[in-house]
Amino acid sequence: MRTKSLKKNKINVVTLGCSKNVYDSEVLMGQLRANNKEVVHEEEGNIVVINTCGFINNAKEESVNTILEYVQKKEEGAVDKVFVTGCLSERYKPDLQEEIPDVDQYFGTTELPGLLKALGADYKHELIGERLTTTPKNYAYLKIAEGCDRPCSFCAIPLMRGKHRSTPIEELVVEAEKLAANGVKELILIAQDLTYYGLDLYKERRLAALLKELVKVEGIEWIRLHYAFPTGFPMDVLEVMKQEPKVCNYIDIPLQHIADPILKSMRRGTTKAKTTKLLGEFRTAVPEMAIRTTLIVGYPGETEEDFQTLKDWVTEMRFERLGCFTYSHEENTHAYNLEDDVPEEVKQQRATEIMDVQSQISWELNQEKIGKTFNVIIDRKEGNYFIGRTEFDSPDVDNEVLIDATKHYVKQGDFVMVMVTEAADFDLYAEPVV
Repeated sequence: MRTKSLKKNKINVVTLGCSKNVYDSEVLMGQLRANNKEVVHEEEGNIVVINTCGFINNAKEESVNTILEYVQKKEEGAVDKVFVTGCLSERYKPDLQEEIPDVDQYFGTTELPGLLKALGADYKHELIGERLTTTPKNYAYLKIAEGCDRPCSFCAIPLMRGKHRSTPIEELVVEAEKLAANGVKELILIAQDLTYYGLDLYKERRLAALLKELVKVEGIEWIRLHYAFPTGFPMDVLEVMKQEPKVCNYIDIPLQHIADPILKSMRRGTTKAKTTKLLGEFRTAVPEMAIRTTLIVGYPGETEEDFQTLKDWVTEMRFERLGCFTYSHEENTHAYNLEDDVPEEVKQQRATEIMDVQSQISWELNQEKIGKTFNVIIDRKEGNYFIGRTEFDSPDVDNEVLIDATKHYVKQGDFVMVMVTEAADFDLYAEPVV
C-alpha cells in the first residue's frame, strides 16, 4: 500500500462549467484560505476538488472525464485525495458513487459545510463576500441569487440548484465593496434568472433597486447583467440602465427559440409576438444597448418550418451577440417525455446555419465601428496583443478588442480610450487614443 506523503497538503480546486460554478469555487477557496489551508486553482495539488457541471451532454462528459483523469492520478500516486462537488454530483451522486467508487467523497451543490469538513476546515458564516477570485483582477462575478422557479421543459437546473433564493441587497453591497477594495472594477451580475431577483425576499422584483445600491460602490465602474428571462421582465431596470453610466448598456437574455409551437412545448410562457415586442421596447428605451441571446436548435418536434421561422427572425432582429446550442435530451426534465426526433446531424447543421447568419450580422455591425472611439477595459496580454472589451462585451463569450503590443503599451485592468482601425467577424483591432 502506498504511504501518504508527509508534505503539507495543497488543495487544488478544478472548475468546470458556467460562471455560477466559478463563483462557487471562489467561495470555497475563500473559506479554505480563512481556515489557513493552502489552496490553488487548477494548478498542482495533492488534494483535488472537482467542481462539476451537469447541464448538457458535452458538459457532463467533460466532468466525468476530468473525474476519471484525477482518479487515475490518485492510483498513480500523483494525488492523495479526490473530492467531487457541483451540479453533476448533485444530480447523479448515487450513479457516480457506483461507477467511480475511487473518489473519496461526493458532495452536492448545497453541501459546502460538509465538503469543508472533509477538507479539515470549518464553514465560517461571517465570511460574507470573502472570496478568492480566479478571474482577471479587473472583473468578478457577483451571484445575486441561486436556483430557479421557472418550468422550462428542457432544463435540469432546478433539479441541481433547487428553488430560487435571492441574496439580500445589503449582503451583495458588502460583497461588492470587498471586491472593489481588491481592485475589481467590473461586476458581472449572475443568477439562473436575474429578473426574478427579490420576489422571494421582498415580494416584488428588486433588480433595479439592487442596481441603484451597487452603483454607489466606490471603485466599481461597470455593472453587467447576465441571464435575464423574457417573461415578466422588470422594465424599471431599463430606466436605471439609461440613467446610470455604471450600468453597462448590455443584457444577456437567453430566448431559446421563437417559433410559437416550440416556445409552447418549451414552457417558456411567451410567444413570438410578445418577445419581439419586448426587444422593441429594449431598443426604444436604450437604443445603444447590446443584446446577447442564446438559442437552442433541434428541440423535439422542431420542424423545418419552425427552424426557418427562427432563422428568419435572427436575420431580422440583428442581435449584437448570439450563441447557439443543439438540444440535449436530459433525464427527469419535462421534455424527456418527448421523442428526441431531430437527428444529430440535422441539429448540428441548423446550429451552423444560425451561426453563419450571426457571423455576417456581427461582421456588418463591427464594420460600422471602424473609425469610432470606445472605452475599453484591458483583461490580459496574449502573444503580441493586449486583449480588451467594450461595455458591449462580456468576458469569454463576446467580441474582443485587440491592441498591437509591439506598437502600444496598455496596462491590464485599466480603462483605455481606443479608436477602432479594423474589424473582423467577432474581433475589433484598435489603437489607443493619445
